[in-house]
Amino acid sequence: MPIIDSQVHAYEANSPNRPWHSVPNWPDHVTGDEMVAAMDKVGVDGAIFISAFSLYRYDASYAVEVQRAHPGRFGIVKPVDPDDPNVADVVADWKKTPGTVAIRIMLTKEARRAPDDPGLDRIARAAVRHDFPVNLHCWDNLDAGTALVDRHSDTRFIIDHLGILQPRVPPAPPEPWAALPKVLELAKRANAVIKVSGACTLSREPFPYPDIWDPLARVFDAWGFERCLWGTDWTRAFAVVNYEQAVEPFLKTSRLSDSERAMLMGGACIKAYGWSPKKG
Repeated sequence: MPIIDSQVHAYEANSPNRPWHSVPNWPDHVTGDEMVAAMDKVGVDGAIFISAFSLYRYDASYAVEVQRAHPGRFGIVKPVDPDDPNVADVVADWKKTPGTVAIRIMLTKEARRAPDDPGLDRIARAAVRHDFPVNLHCWDNLDAGTALVDRHSDTRFIIDHLGILQPRVPPAPPEPWAALPKVLELAKRANAVIKVSGACTLSREPFPYPDIWDPLARVFDAWGFERCLWGTDWTRAFAVVNYEQAVEPFLKTSRLSDSERAMLMGGACIKAYGWSPKKG
């Protein structure tokens, strides 16, 4: 089974040609070529490349360029704008773009958006029409995320980052898994799967982060491995863990059987996105 990282962000250096919307605590650049080199170094075969909302908002043109340069290594995902009255046409155009695998909704508290927002309804319906899963970023706002998942039972949702707010700098908060009961409750929704992305940033212990495995075991029990997609959230997680540190604990832990590891680190991602990498 190939190893697929379900969440990476590659980007160019900030420049007038493609200016950043904000300047997060990330490296100055992690280009597509640099991302591929990092993946090759640790044995990751492919990745779901989420166009970075904090940098580029709804412009996914860099992701398209990178996918064109490395067509077998990345499936690409674009955030779409609920305030755009023509968002259904945007989704239709995205479907025609080579390498696309999903669209993304931002439903964090900062978005200040209700789950019955008409724009979200338009996006969810368009996703069904064009057979796209919807990445749902709703950490620290799981009640709203759950309401949206329930509102659109025909839409396939992929919950980003375990649905749990993750730190941008160490240390992890005193109760990093406080939202876990809501994550387990959300597992009852048959139209959702969950990304186990950025999990290492929730550890309060040094590498290889042994304290993540007990709460993750509860996630795996509730969701099932075929609905759990491993990912690093590199480069958002940069200030907390490096790429190798986000990969190795999952490759080497004795808490996963070989079949569980294969499903978590690739099989579930192929199933959710209908995409698999092709090297060469």
